[in-house]
Amino acid sequence: MKIYTKTGDDGTSGNLLGERRKKDDLLFAVLGDLDELNACLGLVAGAQDLDGRILEIQSYIFDLGAEIASLSRDVRFVANDVEGEVAQLEQDIDDMVEQLPELTNFILPGGSMASQYAHLARAVCRRLERSMVALLNDESNSLRPEVVQWVNRFSDWLFTLARFENYSRGIDDPIWTKK
Repeated sequence: MKIYTKTGDDGTSGNLLGERRKKDDLLFAVLGDLDELNACLGLVAGAQDLDGRILEIQSYIFDLGAEIASLSRDVRFVANDVEGEVAQLEQDIDDMVEQLPELTNFILPGGSMASQYAHLARAVCRRLERSMVALLNDESNSLRPEVVQWVNRFSDWLFTLARFENYSRGIDDPIWTKK
């Protein structure tokens, strides 16, 4: 199978329903942000020991991408148990926070390589959330609000993971100080 199809040479791309849309369509902005987030997670996995959990999440992000690419109109592509996945992220966060010292300052991205990559992924995740909210508010598209909720919770998970990675390595989070 060839990697290139030439079907996008006219500035359009297809979704899972076979519809052609301009590549600058909001749908493709969301899908691109999802793809970038997944690439960042590969960096996180390469820098720390949670690669099994990261791989689970990367696969779930593919599930979310399929749902979004099908505009949630084809049940074959709707992501399973979003609410359960949100609950699992919350449990993961609670488990990590239980081991962390109380957060009393704003922190800056930094510290260990794993923490830095988790912060980068968090920033991409926040951008994804903004583009998803725009898609959610565009009535010509359909996006389930619980998918946006998962992305919101996942950015919290990434922030907590960044702190946890520094703490588990004995590295202090860089503290923000007003200049």
